[in-house]
Amino acid sequence: MDKLMAVKTITFFEGLPEEQYAKLADIAVEKKYAKGETLFPADVIADGFYSTVLGRVKVFRTSPAGKEQILHVFGPGEAVGEVPVFQGSTFPAQCEAIEPCEALFFPRDRFKKVLSEDPDMAMKMMAMLSQRLRILVNKIDDLSLKETPARVAAYLLLLRSSQDSETFRLDLPKGQIALYLGTIQETLSRIFKRFTEDGIIRINGKEITILDQDGLQDIADQGR
Repeated sequence: MDKLMAVKTITFFEGLPEEQYAKLADIAVEKKYAKGETLFPADVIADGFYSTVLGRVKVFRTSPAGKEQILHVFGPGEAVGEVPVFQGSTFPAQCEAIEPCEALFFPRDRFKKVLSEDPDMAMKMMAMLSQRLRILVNKIDDLSLKETPARVAAYLLLLRSSQDSETFRLDLPKGQIALYLGTIQETLSRIFKRFTEDGIIRINGKEITILDQDGLQDIADQGR
């Protein structure tokens, strides 16, 4: 792994000068995880944060009854667990690889030392944290205020945007997507069937084609 090149792809560090990338690459530790392996458990001290280079991870909480709620899925170039590192607190959720992945780990003590020596970098990190907070607020809004069909519609529109195509593959198994959207797989399947019957989408295995983007957007917007 070329650590310097990998650091440059991390959106949390976007726009930093070349010498700052080099400092971050110097403290980064290469990690590899098998599918299902835990990067960090919930409620332990955040001793550093991660960014995947290859593969994806999920961040989730498990209720006392054993129900899993996926909070977010992170792919290459996205930082994971950075907020509690800045706070000096514990990880609020568990992180697990959903496929074999390679990641960079940034130890908290060494990262703090880099920031203390470079106030400009610290200010850029604060700006990125603010952006992440806005994303989290939008996620909470979607989960709490929208009805399930609207959440599904918004999710499909997000996939369409991220893959820049009317036809795309679902990025997770349907059971995992249901957990991510705060519902169950049977409900998700019924919504997919309704969208198909209404001519909004076409489904071919894991492949989705959006036939009526305006209709899907209306469902996403009106489901409050």
